[in-house]
Amino acid sequence: MSKVLVVVHSLTGTSRNLAKLLCMQQDWRMAEITEAHSRSGGYGNARCVLDSVFRLKPAVRYDGPPPSDFDVVVLVSPIWILRLSGPMRSFVARFRKQLPDVAVVSVMGGSGGPNAAAEIAQLTGRAPILSTTFTAREVEDGSCAARLQAFGTEVANSKDSREAARPNAICVG
Repeated sequence: MSKVLVVVHSLTGTSRNLAKLLCMQQDWRMAEITEAHSRSGGYGNARCVLDSVFRLKPAVRYDGPPPSDFDVVVLVSPIWILRLSGPMRSFVARFRKQLPDVAVVSVMGGSGGPNAAAEIAQLTGRAPILSTTFTAREVEDGSCAARLQAFGTEVANSKDSREAARPNAICVG
């Protein structure tokens, strides 16, 4: 079984609630990305749009354990204007060399989830081992629980599955 860390950024609390549920279901540790500057009010909303359109990397704080201490890091982030949230983009860019295998969970209003996994692949130089999306409505009404648990089980078993599929070969010359 893999050692898994869930890293979340959440502006409204929806992604945080999903990450908490995943951690509770799988008995995993959670760490949170916070922003150096508040996004409250109209100016904060405008910054969200600018971060997404121009793929900016705002200043963030991360006080969690080193990602390299884990086998897999699950990144849970909202989608902003069809793209990965700026704070998660900052985290991935800053820790890309310390990130082990990555799985991605996107929380969106309606669309854009696959774009987050693609952007994380671009930032890290490798594709996530798994990715999934949930709508904010699924998180709020709780209908996400069974599918989230199935995703978590896949993540937990992913390292063992990859090792079984790629056994060490002995070459004799």
